[in-house]
Formats: sequence, C-alpha cells, structure tokens
Amino acid sequence: MFKTFKLSFKIDIAYAVNSFVYVLKKLPILKNIIPNDLYSNSGLKTFVSILGVFLTTTRLILYRLLYFFMIFCVTCLIYNSSLENTFLHIYVILALIGITMNPKLLNVSTKKYFSIILFKMDAKKYMKMDFVQELFLSFILNLIGFLVISIFIDLPFLVILGLCLFSSCSRIIGEGISISFYKKYNYLLTSKYAYTYSYMFLMLMVLFLPIFKIEISNLLFCLLLFIMFILASYSYFYIMNVDDYYYIYKKLNTDKLAMNEKNSEAYTRQAMVEIKERDKEINSDILLGKKGYDLFNTIFFERHKEILLRSAKTFTLVSFIIVVLLIILVSIFDDLAIGLNNILLNQLGWFVILMYFINRGAIITQAMFYNCDHAMLTYNFYREPKVLLKLFEKRLMMVVKVNLMPAIVIAVGTLILLILSGGTVMINYFMIPLFILLLSVFFSVHYLVIYYLLQPFNKDLEMKKASYSLVSGFTYFISYTITDLRVSSFLFSMYGLIFTIMYIIISLFLVYRFAPKTFKINN
Repeated sequence: MFKTFKLSFKIDIAYAVNSFVYVLKKLPILKNIIPNDLYSNSGLKTFVSILGVFLTTTRLILYRLLYFFMIFCVTCLIYNSSLENTFLHIYVILALIGITMNPKLLNVSTKKYFSIILFKMDAKKYMKMDFVQELFLSFILNLIGFLVISIFIDLPFLVILGLCLFSSCSRIIGEGISISFYKKYNYLLTSKYAYTYSYMFLMLMVLFLPIFKIEISNLLFCLLLFIMFILASYSYFYIMNVDDYYYIYKKLNTDKLAMNEKNSEAYTRQAMVEIKERDKEINSDILLGKKGYDLFNTIFFERHKEILLRSAKTFTLVSFIIVVLLIILVSIFDDLAIGLNNILLNQLGWFVILMYFINRGAIITQAMFYNCDHAMLTYNFYREPKVLLKLFEKRLMMVVKVNLMPAIVIAVGTLILLILSGGTVMINYFMIPLFILLLSVFFSVHYLVIYYLLQPFNKDLEMKKASYSLVSGFTYFISYTITDLRVSSFLFSMYGLIFTIMYIIISLFLVYRFAPKTFKINN
C-alpha cells in the first residue's frame, strides 16, 4: 500500500507542477520568457510540492473549521436546554446524512483516470490506499475541529473520540452502500435523487427536533455508535473484498468523464434514463384501439414506465412514512403539535421547496430526450407544429399524473396533521391541500415547458444552453426564498393559486406559439 501511495503522490506532484507551469505560460507577460524545459525542473517540482502540501493542508483545515463553526451557529440557534447535547445531536444527524450524500470512492477524477486506466496501477490497491488515506485524514481533521470547538462547548475528550469514530463509521457505511448500489444498478447512488433527497429531508426533520426538546441523549448515542461500528465493520470487509474495482473505475473514469469532471454528473445520469431490455417488450393488449400520437405516447410511457414511476413511487412511500411518523409525534408531543400547526398556518412557503425537490419533471424530460427526442428530432415531420403540440399535450398529462402520486399523499397528510395539531378555520382545510396539489401541477408544467422552449441538450445529453440552467437556478432560488415568507396560509394559498393558474395559461400559450421553432437538437 505504501508503494501505491508513493506512486500516487508522485502523480499528484507531476500533475500539479505541469498544471502550474501551463498556467504560467498562458500569462501574456511570461509566455515568451518561460522555456519549455521548465516542466523538467527539479527545483520547481520541489517548490510546488511543498507549496501544494502546505496550501492543501491549510485549505482542508479551514474548511473543516468552517463546517464546525456552522454546526456551532445552528446549535446556538436551536438549543433548548443543553448546548453540548444539541451540538452532539446535530453532528450525529449530519454524519448520518453524509452516508448517502458524501461517498467519494467512486467519484470521477482525472487522477484516477491517469493512475488506473493509463498507468495501469492495481485498482484494488489504489482503492485501499485512497480509502485508508481519506479515513485517516477525515479523522484527524474532525479531531482538530472538535478540539477547537471545545473552547466554546464543554465536550469531554471521550465524547470527542466517540464522535470522530461515529463519523468514520458513517463514512465506511456510506462507501459500502455506494459500491453495492453501483454494482446492482449500474449508476451512482448520488445520482438517485429520489433516495438521497428523501433521506436527507427526513434527517433534516430529525436534526431540528431539539427545538421541541427532543434530542439524542448520551445513552442513545452510545447505542448508535455500537450499531454503527458493527455495520461499519461489515461494510469495511465488503469494500476490501470487492474484486472488480478495475472494471468499475474503467467504466466510470472514461477519458470523456475524467477530462470533464465538472460535467460528470450529466454523463452518469444517462444510465438512469436508459431503457432496460425487459422494458422494451410491451403487452399488445395495451395498444389495442390506439393510433397516432396516442399510440406513440403510450409506447413511450410503457417502455419508460420504470424510469417514470420508480422515483415517484419512492417519494410517495417516503412521504407516507414521514406523514405517519409526524402523526405519531404530534399525538405524543404537544410542543411539536403547536409548532407544526404554526408552520402549516403561517409558513406554507416550505411546501414550495418541498414540491420543487420531489417533482420528477427534470428526470422525465431527460428520459424523453435520451430515449426518444434526440433521434426523432432529426426528422422534419417530428418538428411540425401539429406533431409537437399534440405530443406535448399527451406528455403533459402523463407528467402531471406521475407527480400527483406523492403530492396526493402530502396533501391528505397535511390535512390530517392540520386537524390533529390544533385545527384551523374551515376554508383552510380546503385551500391548503388544493394549493399543494396545484403546486405539483405547476412544477410539472414548468419543467416540460422549459424543456420545449429551451431544449438544452445535445445528442450526448450534455447541457449546452445556459438559459436552461439559469431558469432552473432561478426556479430554485425563488422556491427557497419563499420559505422565509410569514404569511397566513389562506392568503398565501389564494395568491399562490391565482399565480399558478396564470403561469400555466401563459406557459402553455408560449409553448403553442414558440415550441415549433425552439424544440431542436443543440450542436
């Protein structure tokens, strides 16, 4: 392993030196002064290696201290009785969130491409070296963070060691789950937003429980640490005994992905929208009596049923579980009931960001393009206004139905929670669930409309239009900003309904007016 580490370090230094010299040679003043043989200058390599190690170490420590400072700030905002217990609670929950959000072993990188694919390093040895190195570095950085934060919070050293160990166990479990998921489904867990965001949302709800005087006790933490240690031990042996790392790395770290690390997520999502062989066969009875655009759309839906419905089913199940848990908690804890009732009656904006995250419009439109439109748009008849608009109508109905699955559960669950948490005036029992359902329709229309008006992909599913990214980013910004509004639910839902209806009418008009010109493949 040490030999692998030494070779990996040499690759890092060579890459850093060459990149540094390349940047210098691109500067207007220096490009004619710096000779080409500077790449082989041993003194420069030594200087860059020392400087690189120093800067990297400083950056990692500062980032970790910033992470601990953010936890400390949140702790100060929500703690109810004990600052130390609340800090422990938040740190543990964030470590659990990291299980699905922060696995790194299978990340695409230029270094992995050079080391394993080009230089033929042993993939399993490389993985072990990378894994152990990351675990050790993370443990040390966490220890430094805790020692600094202990200046402000009285944390016993044994508790600090336990939290560092808990974080390492979470990391090991997360890597094990990530590798197992990839081997089974052939794409990365971090690209499976239905799982990762649902899990993160559930954990974030648990994270803020100290507001209601509910938090992880020292005894519960010891029990969790024991369970995590057992799971981490199993995960560690699983990770170390996987034998096909070379084929995994080779598939993930192609030259196209490695040289475009920042865009790697767009490529990995292709695997999510590819049709499996078993889905290509369609029951002929379903197609009886259908013709034209209805037949075309039915074939598309049936062949993509798993892609279109699997994440919606997952969100529906997760939403149902969360609603049931909240019903139980509201029935037990009066403070939670009062707080939840206040949120439902005065902070309805939270449902906007919630429906934004669970809406499947983005992945559905990618499936449409990758498995249908990228080929069909090469034919002139497919771009005729009548064809596009008829197909748009069929697809809109399909997307709305898919997204209404979790929305109905959330709307009904909200109605029940509203009754159990203290109730409200009669009109709110109708307006709030209706607003949630219409939000689902809004995002369904929104994603499909911007897909037709700003079709952003080229034939490789790469994002080529900045306007699409800007509109998507602006949508998130508005959805997040609305969460801070403190308005009565009746007014919020009423204005929201009016805006949503107007937006849908205007958007549909724009599609009918401009989509025949804008819906095309980008170069």
